[in-house]
Amino acid sequence: MSNQQQIHNVAFEEACGFIIKLGKDAHSYGSTTGNLEKSLSSITQSFGFHGSFQITPGEIIFAFQEDESHPQRIHLTNLPFCGLDLDKLAKVGDLMDAVIGGSISLTEANNQLDEIRKDPLPWGQFANALSYIACGSGIAILFSGSWWDTFFAGFFSLVVYMMIIVSGRFGQRAAEWLPLYTAFVAAALTAITKHFIPEINLVLVVVSAIIILLPGYGISLGVAQLVSQQTVSGGANLMNGLVYLAKQFCGAWLGATLIISLLPVTSAAAGTPVSSNWLWLFMPLIIASLCIAFQTSNRDFFWAALGCAIAYGGILLGGAVLDGNLGNLFGTIVAVVYANLWTRKTSRPISIVLLPAIVLLVSGSIGFRGLAAMASGQVAIGEQQFMQMFIVALTIAAGLLIGNTIVKPQASL
Repeated sequence: MSNQQQIHNVAFEEACGFIIKLGKDAHSYGSTTGNLEKSLSSITQSFGFHGSFQITPGEIIFAFQEDESHPQRIHLTNLPFCGLDLDKLAKVGDLMDAVIGGSISLTEANNQLDEIRKDPLPWGQFANALSYIACGSGIAILFSGSWWDTFFAGFFSLVVYMMIIVSGRFGQRAAEWLPLYTAFVAAALTAITKHFIPEINLVLVVVSAIIILLPGYGISLGVAQLVSQQTVSGGANLMNGLVYLAKQFCGAWLGATLIISLLPVTSAAAGTPVSSNWLWLFMPLIIASLCIAFQTSNRDFFWAALGCAIAYGGILLGGAVLDGNLGNLFGTIVAVVYANLWTRKTSRPISIVLLPAIVLLVSGSIGFRGLAAMASGQVAIGEQQFMQMFIVALTIAAGLLIGNTIVKPQASL
């Protein structure tokens, strides 16, 4: 019996169980809802069955049908809070291709999914810690921070990373409250530091310290899905992003308010911004740090970093022609075109090169700063910055749509 005959002779229940397991794992490693829905439909068809899927950040509805003469089987699974592990996502994508191609049995594929779950991080904890430090420091410079801001943003980013590591040992409940208590600690430490060094920019340092956790991509993805009429998943992504952002803001506000009520914090003029020339050093570090933090494998690291560099180049070019919003639009377009071409060439998950590039646009940080400004009494400035977050999200959404129109995306995780 040939491999293709084997894949079409898989029992219906066995195929359904594998697809459910595959979908849950791919979602937990960072596959976006639209890509995952298409991929699950593709593998279901390869087994000779019908499948329909509806995915949100919190759940997946699987609908299977053996043929038109049989009733549809519905399976609903709730999904825990998940992060990004692009190395494991790539391995799941390769495994899915092998199953569709008939080069591996379903039993072997199930065993490989279990092994992928156990795989260690492609980068050790030391490299991941350095990536948080470099990203926090680099973002502080990108936001026109001083050297004091840059130093403490990097240091507090390390504290945030250590909290993430510890929280992983306390289960789902700790993960759900991660945005609140990481922002609380970062803000409290920054407020204590400002007591001794008044020129520190409290909001800038806090935002830089938690930058990797900010939900800018989720908010932008939600807007893009709403624009493309994927109302359920789009609304869920947008609301999840906003709720996550609200938790971070509440944590930061509580942390800073607590310390300010106990220690006198003197307002002072911000320190002298670091020269923008330093970005020639720190931007490559930010790009490398994002790829490491998202667990990009050695095999894909160069291509993911190149995608970030292309996106940032588009931001600079668009911004030079008109303004920052055009820069975000153009940066997103070139990043999407590059990612679609790369996926066509390699048949690997598009998320590997697209996610770090889109996160580089950090629209979530604008919303956080807007909330902080409103809380400090600067309502007009705060509202303007908070609305700017949605403008940035809309430009990213437009960039995703235009980029996918220029180069049609291939179904991948």
